[in-house]
Amino acid sequence: MDRYDLMLQLPAFYKSIPFAELQRVLGEAARRAAADVDFTMLQLWPQTASGWGLELWETAYGIPVEVDKDTEFRRTRIVSKLRGQGTPTAELIRAVAASFVNGEVEVVEHSGEYYFAVKFVSVLGVPPNIEDLTAAINEIKPAHLRFVYEYLYRTWEQAGAKTWGQVAAFSWKDLREGDIG
Repeated sequence: MDRYDLMLQLPAFYKSIPFAELQRVLGEAARRAAADVDFTMLQLWPQTASGWGLELWETAYGIPVEVDKDTEFRRTRIVSKLRGQGTPTAELIRAVAASFVNGEVEVVEHSGEYYFAVKFVSVLGVPPNIEDLTAAINEIKPAHLRFVYEYLYRTWEQAGAKTWGQVAAFSWKDLREGDIG
């Protein structure tokens, strides 16, 4: 039973008079209102927000609104900003970096040299959005520390027993980072 079909909730007598059209229109209005409430509820969390909801989140946290970027990219920046609240620890920086690359990240502290390394453990090569990750880390790290990235690349040994003929179709970037089957 469609809960917004108001005629189903009335006695059969009302189906024979013009009252049915009014009930149909009111039922459609109730259905649209319920859909609007559901959509609005999705805007309350950055993981499900879209369009105007993302814009509100970005504005609230001082993130530049870039409507030309895709929704997942914008959500990642917001979630990273939320995770970046608090005392800047290695764990906080790891969590922020992991949210950008959707993978495993390690943060190695070199206290005596006043820097730390962000190592991408489960992603080969340079992750996408590295510029935004850099901006996020610069925003939360202590000002006296610098940081470096450590990237993983495929070695010749990891490439397997492939001949030059088999890998000739791949670029160097594909051999280091891509799927070479």
